[in-house]
Amino acid sequence: MISNHTKSPAARPDIGRQHRKGVPEVIAADCKTSEQSIAIARTFLDQTGRAILSRVPPALEERLEAEFAPPLELEWYPASRGAIIRTKDGRTEPTGGRVGIITAGTSDIPIAEEAALMCREMGCAVTEIFDVGVAGLHRLFEPLQQLLDEERVDVLIVAAGMDGALPSVVSGLVDVPVIGLPTSVGYGMGGKGKAAVLSMLQTCSPGLAVVNIDNGIGAGSMAGLIANRAAAARETAGTS
Repeated sequence: MISNHTKSPAARPDIGRQHRKGVPEVIAADCKTSEQSIAIARTFLDQTGRAILSRVPPALEERLEAEFAPPLELEWYPASRGAIIRTKDGRTEPTGGRVGIITAGTSDIPIAEEAALMCREMGCAVTEIFDVGVAGLHRLFEPLQQLLDEERVDVLIVAAGMDGALPSVVSGLVDVPVIGLPTSVGYGMGGKGKAAVLSMLQTCSPGLAVVNIDNGIGAGSMAGLIANRAAAARETAGTS
């Protein structure tokens, strides 16, 4: 007799994570069945009015559009394949935190968008500037001036693949924390993000922290926490 073990154990979503930690739980959809992802999303919608999904497979994308019709809101982030489902009360209130996101190339955008999604769902304003890598370093200076002088960001996320040099360069020029986000973009022996993460970890530039390869959610979480603490401090001090 062949046993059919198709039923999965019930998930136990961390409903109170944002209240406890300041960071919402995200449903990693690429390693779950569509049924599991939808069931967990429904739990979050019922309990919090919002569900966040990352790396949504095409089959699940179709299911989400069918299952979560108006009056629910479905926001879709095509580059990162992220989705947010909301009830009318599921909007995130602005905190005043300000995050800047820079990518070395256009190939880094999907992972950077994942980080931006996370920061926005933590209440932060996000400014994104793409394709300013070290292969054309002259492209970097005007965006940095915009982020630091005009937007006055509290923290920067810098995404880069290949040799991963851009976060170190940026960290050596700015007076805000920098989060290095290595991406699996590259060729040869150090490809798939290995050279990038090692280069960032070996930086000699102070003020650079590093997350794992393609960990946009982790980078966004850290940036959001930093920016929200800075915003809270400004509010307490009565400054803009």
